[in-house]
Amino acid sequence: MKKKVLFRQVVPSLLFVAIIITTKLLEDYFQVRWTKYGVYPRSFEGVLAIITSPFIHGDWKHVFNNSVPLIVLGTSLRYFYKDISKEVFLWSWFMSGLWLWAIGRPSFHIGASGIVYALASFLFFSGLIRKHTSLMAVSFVVVFLYGSMVWGIFPIKEHISWEGHLSGGLAGVILAWWFRFEGPPKQKYQYEIDEELEENEVMIEYHYKEN
Repeated sequence: MKKKVLFRQVVPSLLFVAIIITTKLLEDYFQVRWTKYGVYPRSFEGVLAIITSPFIHGDWKHVFNNSVPLIVLGTSLRYFYKDISKEVFLWSWFMSGLWLWAIGRPSFHIGASGIVYALASFLFFSGLIRKHTSLMAVSFVVVFLYGSMVWGIFPIKEHISWEGHLSGGLAGVILAWWFRFEGPPKQKYQYEIDEELEENEVMIEYHYKEN
């Protein structure tokens, strides 16, 4: 049963990655480059490319570097935030792409890195904001696996779209705050449960005396 549940959670991420791989295979087969369908900041075509750019990658290393985190983070999002996972993913896609379009250098920006950074940022900060033990554990796992990603938001390497990384990271923080009251229910600790029981007992005793 658990295997079936996990399989259902991983399917959307696998499908997204499958489109990325298929896109790269078609590029290689027809010997073309679709970089022009990436986000070109502050241009009309660049806005439309917010939809297409996450599927276009420079080489197979670029594909691999984004595919593995997309599967891991996307599956984690679906598993722990099932009710809001679709909204978080779509907003991560749109916000990271739009902000990249607004602040990016005049060049074609391609790849799903912005979404990867948004998901990692959301999972990390959402767990901390909610103060939920299980979700905080997810936050620390994200840090352990992808903590080094933080360097990607700085203009260290010229050929890397640090603007896309920064846009994704900020999008994740905002979404974690925006959806803080939605998704997994707030965790109740034992002392909170005891306090509620005591309050209920007092209320019952009060009504009993009145009647």
